[in-house]
Formats: sequence, structure tokens, C-alpha cells
Amino acid sequence: MQRASATLDPAFRVAPVSRRTFGSFVEHLGRCVYTGIHEPDHPTADADGFRGDVLALTRELGVSTVRYPGGNFVSGYRWEDGVGPVEQRPRRRDLAWHTTEPNTVGLDEFVRWTRKAGVEPMLAINLGTRGVAEALDILEYANLPAGSALADQRVENGSKEPHGIRMWCLGNEMDGPWQVGHKTAAEYGRLAAETARAMRMMDRDLELVACGSSNSRMPTFAAWEAEVLAQTYDQVDFVSLHAYYEPIDGDIGSFLASNVDMDRMIESVVVTADHIGAKLRSPKKIMLSFDEWNVWYQSRFNNTPVPEDWPVAPRQLEDRYDVTDAVVVGSLLISLLRHSNRVTSAAQAQLVNVIAPIMTEPGGPAWRQTIFHPFALTSRFARGDVLRMEPSSPRYETARYGDVPVLDAVATWDEDAGEATVLAVNRDQSEPLALEVDVRALPVSAVLEALTLADDDRAACNTAEQPDRVVPRPNTTAELVDGRLRVELPAVSWSVLRLGPAA
Repeated sequence: MQRASATLDPAFRVAPVSRRTFGSFVEHLGRCVYTGIHEPDHPTADADGFRGDVLALTRELGVSTVRYPGGNFVSGYRWEDGVGPVEQRPRRRDLAWHTTEPNTVGLDEFVRWTRKAGVEPMLAINLGTRGVAEALDILEYANLPAGSALADQRVENGSKEPHGIRMWCLGNEMDGPWQVGHKTAAEYGRLAAETARAMRMMDRDLELVACGSSNSRMPTFAAWEAEVLAQTYDQVDFVSLHAYYEPIDGDIGSFLASNVDMDRMIESVVVTADHIGAKLRSPKKIMLSFDEWNVWYQSRFNNTPVPEDWPVAPRQLEDRYDVTDAVVVGSLLISLLRHSNRVTSAAQAQLVNVIAPIMTEPGGPAWRQTIFHPFALTSRFARGDVLRMEPSSPRYETARYGDVPVLDAVATWDEDAGEATVLAVNRDQSEPLALEVDVRALPVSAVLEALTLADDDRAACNTAEQPDRVVPRPNTTAELVDGRLRVELPAVSWSVLRLGPAA
């Protein structure tokens, strides 16, 4: 058995855990909205047509914010189509996903859903086919009190009080040639700056997100961020990052180390943003919004033919996740927490059906995919401050990311509750890992909870017929002896260990 060790000390705090780290994403794509969050004929549907089983699972997942309505969809979206009497709303062809959008659900419905789910809305605006005027229109409709034309229209449509949306994304992936209204960094930077400036004239308390690169493999990565932030630095609060991972050519070793790439991407964007801040002699720090991330089998999607017709809410991007996928998702959450001093907002893409932790069947059940569990438990137990961990671990060689440690881990410390949480991944595909963590600097005396997600069948998935085939199970090896946490981590596993005062 291999061995690893680490030390925890409350003196080595990275930053407070941001609740916005545990965001999600709802796009008008596939069945995320229709038969996902909204299905009026479903047995659990409420008076607004929202599935009660999905609402319950969203709350259990521990989601904090939800980004809406896209994604690629937003770059051709006319927000006006989704407000007012439903029977009068137009049907439109969505160029991003080659589907028909009925506009049954729009801004007001989405905000009502967020209130029921107990999450904060994060709204993306169209800077692909639209610009400053349309951004001001939706802001007036959403956030202003009655007394102006569009705010009065919102009241007439049934929402008397302003929606009070604080976070706004200035477009989506505008560096991507696949995007409707794709722009160069200079073109987008100027438009984003103009839009941000105008929006703040209407509502000065907004938090604005500029588009960063669609992924770190883009040929303009880092140069895009530098050009965009040079124009928008004083007007925005965040720059976005997007990243998706899958095993390439069966390379599971590299796949398990995907968050090494996430770490490097975050650190590259931080350096780029701080370089622009230094050039501008600004004391301001741009934060990072990692508002699209997940395991996504894009190779499967890329090999799917475009439908000849324009269907409504077809089954698109409905990946079924196995044990290894869940372990990778757990490691990506470790990376986000590790960078909590700069990554203060994130959104796993997406919430329901579309590369999602929650799956549904029309008229039928909703269930938790394997990736649901590391997200839900991390959201529940990662509280207080993130603590820096520098584990000593065996290492292995990967084709994509070079030499990486077998162990990846992060910890949090909730001083008020007197509880520490250790999140750990064993990337080794064949051997368990004996982990010892020195916690003598923390006033903890017992293992309160120890759960591990692993399975002898790493291809196992959860289904409608077997919704609990893969779940985290108690790790009976965990013990706290003389101020040292000792636990055995199975091969290819994700674990959460909660420590605190003895009962």
C-alpha cells in the first residue's frame, strides 16, 4: 500500500469558502428546461409547472447560484420573447443547438423558480447579436421599481417587486468561432466595456463578469484575457473561465489528473489579470468566475449528426456518469476551493439532464447521477476558511499533464463550529493509499463523519431503475489517534472526512 501525509494548521488560511463556488447552470439546451426543471403535466409539478422532485434534488445538491439562460443559446436570444402571456410568445429557431425554442419559460418564470429553489440568479445577456441598448432594456425590466416603461411591463406581467439580480455575465464565449456573433478580443472588449459602463449608470450595485477564453486550448488563451481586461478592468468584477474534461483515447490516468489543468488555467488567468492591473496601476483585484465546468464527453457530441428538423427540447448531451467521472468531479471541486482567494464564483454545467448531476424522465422519476454526490457533500461540509495543504504523496506520470501526485486534497476549517473537513482523491488505479494528516494544531478530537465514493466496477452508473447503485459509503478505516487522522483511500476514490469535538 502506498502512503501519503499532510499537515493542517489554522494559521495557513487561503480565504473564506465562497458559497457562490457551488453554483450551477440552466441553459435552454436539450431537456434542461423543458422536462427538466419545468414540466406542467408531471405528477410533482406545482402551480407554475415546476417539477417538485427536481426542486427537492436542487436543494439537496446545495446549489447556491444558477447561471441562465446560456451558454451558447444566449448569443442569439431575444429576452423579450420570454416575458408576457405565454400563449402570445413567439417560437424561434435557436441557431446554437439547432432546435426550436417555444419560450414557455423565460426570465420571470426562471426567477420564480430560483426563489423556490433557494438559489441566487446569475443572468447572462446577449452580446452576440445585440448590444448596449438591449442590455439596458433587460436590466430595466429586471431590476428597476415601477415607474418606467419596462419596469411597469414587468409589474403587468405579474412581478410587482424588482427581481434584484446582482450578477450579470456580459455575453458568453465570445472568443469561440461557433458563437453567434463571434468577435475578436478588441471588438468584444470595447462592447463589454461600453455595456458595463451603461449598466452601472442604471444600477451601480451590479457585479459584472467579462468573458474569458472558452477553454485553455484556444489559440488566443491569455492574450484574449489581456486584451479584454485592458479595456474592461475598471468596469467589471470578474473574468470567466470554462473547462470540460473527458478521457482522451482511453487515457484514464490523465483524466484522473484533469484538475491539474484546471489549476494551471486558474493560475494563468490570475497572472494575466494581475499583469493588466499592474499596468493600469490599479489596486483592484479581478476575481474569477469559473462559470462552466464539468466532465463532458464532447467527442460523443461532436460525432452526433445535426438533426434535419428543428425539434423542441430533444435529448442532447445526456451523458451518463460513472464512478471515475464522479471522482474527477470531486477533484475539480478541490481545485476550485484551493483557489478560493480568487475563484469566488463557479457554475457546474448543467443542472438537469444536460451533462448534469440530476436526470429525469418525462412524466417519470428524477434521480442522482454519480457526480451529484461529491458536489452535494462538498457544498454541505466545506465551511469556514480554506486551509492550505501541501501533501507529501507518491507520484505517477501522465501523458497529458506530466508528473502528478497520486493524492489530491484540500481542507476547510469552521472555527465557529470547531469542525474541519478534509476532501481527498486517490488517483491511483490499482492501489489503495494510506493517508495520515497531522491535525494537532486544530482543536478536534473525533472523526464525525467519513464517506468514500468508490466501486469495484468503475463503469457503474446510476439509472432510473437503480438510482442508488453508486453512493458514498462510510469509510470504516478513518480514525483520529494522538492528533493524527489516519484513513485508507481505495484506488480511484473521492472521500470527505469531517472532524470535530467528541460527542
